[in-house]
Amino acid sequence: MPRCTRKGCGQNYDLATNDPSSCTYHPGAPVFHEGLKSWSCCSDVNKSVLDFDEFMKISGCTVSSHTDEAPEVPVPSIKTSAVDSNLIMKEAKDGAEVYSTGAPKFASPKQSIPAPVEAPIVEDEDDLDAPVTPGTVCKRKSCGVTFVSDEVNRIGEGDETICTYHPAAPIFHEGSKGYICCKRRVLEFDEFLKIEGCKKGRHVFAPKQRTESQVEQFTDCRVDHYQTPKEVHISVFAKQTNKEKSTVLIEDNQIHFDLYLPGPKRFRRTIVLFGPVDPDGSSYKFYNTKVEVVLKKLDTRSWTLLEKTTRDLGNISLTFGVGGRTGTIGGKDLVLDEQNTNRVN
Repeated sequence: MPRCTRKGCGQNYDLATNDPSSCTYHPGAPVFHEGLKSWSCCSDVNKSVLDFDEFMKISGCTVSSHTDEAPEVPVPSIKTSAVDSNLIMKEAKDGAEVYSTGAPKFASPKQSIPAPVEAPIVEDEDDLDAPVTPGTVCKRKSCGVTFVSDEVNRIGEGDETICTYHPAAPIFHEGSKGYICCKRRVLEFDEFLKIEGCKKGRHVFAPKQRTESQVEQFTDCRVDHYQTPKEVHISVFAKQTNKEKSTVLIEDNQIHFDLYLPGPKRFRRTIVLFGPVDPDGSSYKFYNTKVEVVLKKLDTRSWTLLEKTTRDLGNISLTFGVGGRTGTIGGKDLVLDEQNTNRVN
């Protein structure tokens, strides 16, 4: 049987029984903003969610017939001959991703980030003793196989028993979409749903109940920052952090994060800071989607990076700009260290 390609449906359907009320789907586009996920067509009806699996369960808001035609992808009309590298993304007030063309900019040097602590990913197992209703979809990410019978999908080594899936969680960052477990990244949500699994195993139609003694899973979180002449503001995008168990320790030259996330996930990282700070004058606060830290500088120099590095950055220096385009936002006066002051003079 063909599978419906409408967003929010994805069911197999029978051509003989397909009528104008068979399919419930989302005609709009997905919206991802600061960890929250929703659909543009029904954001005022369906509440935004944090977890991707919960997002995929949001019921469709429009009724129609099923279709197996490929969804149309709008092609932006570009009047100039600018190449793709000149496309830049800006964020509208409602959190939607908007792309526009602009002059090419030199990329700022990337700070050296230590590799996250790797730990085994805790995967679900199929409970073979649990009965499964025909038509149940495999619970593994990007598989989509529907259950026919134990003999076809659960017993033996036939082709229908093999599951091709993604073991890790999806990742959405600055318009890019993909999975942590593999390297492929795409921009369109429809293309993201088509990313083929990177691992093979057995289907999971009825997951076994996990015990509380499951293996702890260390994960990585996005860390952004900006600075003013007197402060450095850090955002750690860790959703639903357990405030009672988590700790943030600020020292003179480094900061330690130990954040407990939902389930077995945990984020641990120590950042050796680019410059000295005043721990007593610094602060942090937990929010639903992130942890905000405000570090008080001991001097007014501009930090080239958040994290101290031994890498040679060359003749790179940042100034404080009111509009934020020349380096650091928030300052109206030019602030230079001694070395750069001598260059100007």
